[in-house]
Amino acid sequence: MLLTADLTDVPVLVLGDPADARRAHHRYTAAGAEVRAVADPAELGPAALEGVALAVIVGTALRRWRDALDRAGARVPVVQEPAARPGGRVTLVGGGPGADDLLTVRAVQALQDADVVFVDRLAPSGAVDLVAPGAEVVPVGKTPGHHPVPQSRIQELMVEHALAGRAVVRLKGGDPYVFGRGAEELAACAAHGIPVDVVPGITSAVSVPGAAGIPVTFRDVSRMFTVASGHVPFSEAELAHFAGLGAAGGTLVVLMGVANLPHLVAGLVRAGADPATPLAVVERGFTQRQRSTVSTLARAVEDCAAAGCGSPAVVVVGPVVRLATAERDAFLAEVTAHGC
Repeated sequence: MLLTADLTDVPVLVLGDPADARRAHHRYTAAGAEVRAVADPAELGPAALEGVALAVIVGTALRRWRDALDRAGARVPVVQEPAARPGGRVTLVGGGPGADDLLTVRAVQALQDADVVFVDRLAPSGAVDLVAPGAEVVPVGKTPGHHPVPQSRIQELMVEHALAGRAVVRLKGGDPYVFGRGAEELAACAAHGIPVDVVPGITSAVSVPGAAGIPVTFRDVSRMFTVASGHVPFSEAELAHFAGLGAAGGTLVVLMGVANLPHLVAGLVRAGADPATPLAVVERGFTQRQRSTVSTLARAVEDCAAAGCGSPAVVVVGPVVRLATAERDAFLAEVTAHGC
């Protein structure tokens, strides 16, 4: 349940088992309400209802609570909410490319049920306050070369909170298993017998080029795409592999690759890629500051330096980049003429 009203000093009665009602208690408290709690219908009396403006029934015992409210003479609005999921579990949530409204419905549901949320730097953290008010929010974001909370410590904290009976959400940018540390976090939880759910997210490898007008595949132009992590330089074997894919018409998408862009473009040309191959750097996808710099392998270093390209950014290499340029209409006409 999304709760956006200001309930400062409004008496709200939360009815239900404390474990089931913990998230409702947190949400209404975060909204400023004066929260009162009753755990069992048999314990509900007129004194608990004095001055109450809203009664919240949590769980499935709706009939029993309504009967208890009637016996106590209640004359207040009543809403029902589902019980919180049992604690002692972890949910790895992919938050998508950063925009709050690109969270999936399942991601929002996991956040609503969270007792504690560990948030990455590129995750849509603005949505957390809205959909998980009252949850403990722990920033654990990393920047290139700066990891204030080491990955090992993040995993230890997740395990500690889950073993203490809390519902833990690990909110990441993109998808948990696309160059995230989701698999490592899953293994850490499994080693302690902690159940883990995974909520996939929209990976920036596909969505950010798309936001810039670049499809990573295009019928009869690019029938495949490869996604690579560029935070460390590529080996000669990797560069040769990428060049071969490009020669076959594939699209190369590189995440975290701006710092090593000179190495990438020089290596691709050295491995046989056509220097005229189009290349785009799409910065800060799905923000007000989204920007694309379009170039070629031959000119990419010079053009990106002149533009001041920086992270976070997605690098796209291949003929599909032409769809984001002034050449788009000519390119589409050319493709259509060949029977696409």
